[in-house]
Amino acid sequence: MREEVREFVLAQLQDMNYDVEGVDDETTLGPAGVDLESLALADLSVRVEDRFGVKFSDDESEELALMTVGEFTTAVAGRVAQGV
Repeated sequence: MREEVREFVLAQLQDMNYDVEGVDDETTLGPAGVDLESLALADLSVRVEDRFGVKFSDDESEELALMTVGEFTTAVAGRVAQGV
């Protein structure tokens, strides 16, 4: 499941016109990494919520920006497994 989430996240980042070349599990979503701004992070979160049936609270947006791609995909896969 984690790999499926990772592939989806990278595909969505490309669709949002972000360069994903060289992005790996250690790349942060926010500054110094993919460099998603708050609106782009919200867009990615909604896409992930729609695709995998998980939910992120508004309070989690700052926390998500600090996550690496690997941490984010692991968190999503964990929520899918728990049905959250």
